[in-house]
Order: sequence, then structure tokens, then C-alpha cells
Amino acid sequence: MRLAPAALGALRSLPMALDAVVGLGSNLGDSRAMLCEAARRLGAVGEIQAHSALYESEPVGPPQPNFRNAAVRVLAELAHDALLDALLDIERALGRVRRERWGPRLIDLDVLWLAGPAFVSDRLVVPHPELRNRAFALCPLLDVAPEATDPHDGVRYADVLAELGHQGVVELPGTRSSWC
Repeated sequence: MRLAPAALGALRSLPMALDAVVGLGSNLGDSRAMLCEAARRLGAVGEIQAHSALYESEPVGPPQPNFRNAAVRVLAELAHDALLDALLDIERALGRVRRERWGPRLIDLDVLWLAGPAFVSDRLVVPHPELRNRAFALCPLLDVAPEATDPHDGVRYADVLAELGHQGVVELPGTRSSWC
């Protein structure tokens, strides 16, 4: 049986269970508290499966303070765009104002990876297009999804990180079990 185009479009818009890894970053204010609050609010978006350790890294972009980075694995009954909207809502609620690309920020939330196939829309590309170049995102991602592979070519992100090196990314002591 073939579905009519309208019915097919309706099916595509239905929420599905997304197993997503969200990257969190902050380098202004009390970064640790900001990351903790963002992670807490992600719990309202879906079921938190795991938290990474907390990492510190040098910034990409103009001169600015070092970043604190983490990742949260969340299982959410949302469509891809609805997940993105929820992340943007959390950023706005926590005071994020977008001024300068790669500039300092109170909070930054990105969908780094999804279990399953890649996803591309005009608003969202997953896996994150720069993931394979960013140790500061790969380290926390692998804490919560050690099995993660690039859906485009099947390469394990653990192998990507081994080749890339940690590039100044430092795990903050005592944060593997909790940073909130």
C-alpha cells in the first residue's frame, strides 16, 4: 500500500524517540552553574541517560576566556526541529544573546550526535558538521556514547579522537561522577 503525499508528510512530522547527545559549553559567568542549570532543564525535554565529565578547553575564535564543556545524552519523544527549538529556548531562558560567531557565551547547546542515521534540514545538521575536528566536543560525547560512530562512513569517534589528540582539552578532576 502506498501512502498519499499528504499522509506521508504527516507521518514525517510525528515525534519520534531521539537518542541524542547534546553538547553544552559556557565561558562567561559561573560556567559550572550555567552548565548544571542547562542540564537540569534538559531533563524537562527528555529522559537524561548520562552526563559526561566536565572539561576545560581553549576557545575557538576571538580571544576570550577558556570554555567549560560537557555532554548530556537524552532520550526525547520529539521531532528533530522540536529538539532544536527546545535547546534554543533553554539558551534564551538562561540569557544567551547571539552577538559574535564563535564569541564568548553564557551557554551554548548543540546537538552533537544522534543514534541512527544522519539528519539534515535547513535548520539542523547532525552529526554536528565540525564534530570530527573538535576534541572539546568529542571527549564529552564519548563519555556518554562510547559506541558513537559517524553515520556517514561508520568511523568510530573514539578513533577520530585518538588521531586528533586532546588538543588542550582537560578533564576537570572530580567531575566524572557529578558536576551539578
